[in-house]
Amino acid sequence: MDKSKRPFLKSKRSFRRRLPPIQLGDRIDYRNMSLISRFISEQGKILSRRVNRLTLKQQRLITIAIKQARILSLLPFIKGKDLKEKSR
Repeated sequence: MDKSKRPFLKSKRSFRRRLPPIQLGDRIDYRNMSLISRFISEQGKILSRRVNRLTLKQQRLITIAIKQARILSLLPFIKGKDLKEKSR
């Protein structure tokens, strides 16, 4: 069979489409701690958009909500062990 006459072969590997991390009904707000905590790493850093699989608009809103929660002391700026080590 010539390369030019070959039909397009589909990959036999199937994949399951990942669910979006933010559903339509979820409000991105600094008070919604269960939602916000999913987008923060173990060290307390905001995870990147590529890792989160968020749209640009959602990532901006999440970032603003996390920063507001930190300012209002709902979230720590630094999590856990790092805080104890730096105070020594």
